[in-house]
Amino acid sequence: MTKWQIFKNGVFNENPIFRLVLGMCATLAVTTAVVNGLGMGIATTFVLTGSNVIIALLRNFIPQEIRIPAYIVVIATFTTIVDKTMAAILPDLHQVLGIFIPLIVVNCIVLARAEAFASKHNALEATMDGLGMGLGFTLALTMVCVIRELLGTGTLLEARDFGFAGFHLFPEDLGAKLLILPPGAFITLGLLMAGINWFVGRRGEKKDD
Repeated sequence: MTKWQIFKNGVFNENPIFRLVLGMCATLAVTTAVVNGLGMGIATTFVLTGSNVIIALLRNFIPQEIRIPAYIVVIATFTTIVDKTMAAILPDLHQVLGIFIPLIVVNCIVLARAEAFASKHNALEATMDGLGMGLGFTLALTMVCVIRELLGTGTLLEARDFGFAGFHLFPEDLGAKLLILPPGAFITLGLLMAGINWFVGRRGEKKDD
């Protein structure tokens, strides 16, 4: 598999949310606004890529018996860097995302890539895997966010940390409030997953023909 194929695999073929159904807690909890999704996605991408590289470099030195604790220590280090940096630079976003930034440590996407990929490949390939999986996660979060924020509030891309009020496309009173509540997260994610998997299935049938 080439470097480009490794990267593309994380974005499309094995998208963490739509194809592997991983990272559901953060996906359902933080996707009320596009800025939240982007912040969570970028933070997770940084942790994914950084931990993948370190684990790939140390894979021949980490004893098999303690590999999971070692992976957790590496992942926790990068998560702490993200947490403290975001708290200092983007305090409003950090407050909104809350506990879900520290919980990147136990995000099954990050640990799964460390165990399934980084521990078996070189640093460059591990980098491409981390970037691909991270971008796939970020794009999926953003898709859910766009639907929930736009249809739920009538506003898109409101960003308090940057002093941007967003694009007001219709009055908030006309928004579907259900979409910014927890049930709306399940409904939006379920419909997106169904639509994407239907599309992928159709493409596969056409290729077979």
